[in-house]
Amino acid sequence: MIRENHIAIPRTARYYTMGEPGAGIAEVWFALHGYGQLAGRFVRDLAALDDGSRLIVAPEALSRFYLGGVGERPASERTVGASWMTREDRLTEIDDQVRYLDAVYSEVLTAINAPQARVRVLGFSQGTGTAARWLAYGTVRAERLILWGGEIPPDLDLAAHRGRFAGLDLTLVAGTRDQFITPKILSRVTQRLEQHAIPFHVVTFEGGHEVDEGVLRQLVG
Repeated sequence: MIRENHIAIPRTARYYTMGEPGAGIAEVWFALHGYGQLAGRFVRDLAALDDGSRLIVAPEALSRFYLGGVGERPASERTVGASWMTREDRLTEIDDQVRYLDAVYSEVLTAINAPQARVRVLGFSQGTGTAARWLAYGTVRAERLILWGGEIPPDLDLAAHRGRFAGLDLTLVAGTRDQFITPKILSRVTQRLEQHAIPFHVVTFEGGHEVDEGVLRQLVG
């Protein structure tokens, strides 16, 4: 008989920061990258946030892989990306990612020792689902949530977690040419939020599946 088993093990994860941590930090931004990205590259797209008053924290998803098909190029020449989860053993992966992000959150806030710092969470692409789940299930306490180029997971029970989302400054961002967050998908997300009386606002821009610097500046301006 075949049985599926699980074992919890310690492992090392990495995250990147941009900005100078310290008591003078006014805002801490936790930025969750998209599918196939690495945190060290993704955080560069957020350079517009780095004005001396913010610390940007970019955790990297726990599953790395080579991009491109097997045999296209040798591994030494292929780009590496990371994924927050797949459909395989997804509930365990969700639990793992929430615990991981909680640990990063605790370590960062303890290290900067800036109790006045406001917490913002930004998820891009696949990172939007991770961000939404973290806000629902984790220990993070954020004042703002930006979901850029992605959606709130359809299986996330907004009725059960309305209290966590209703008090947020929630922004949905989508490019007009984004093939992943189409008008149909965006409409589906906004309808769900309206049904649960969760306030939000939508920002659209002329562009595709990307972090637009001008829009980013607009959001924090």
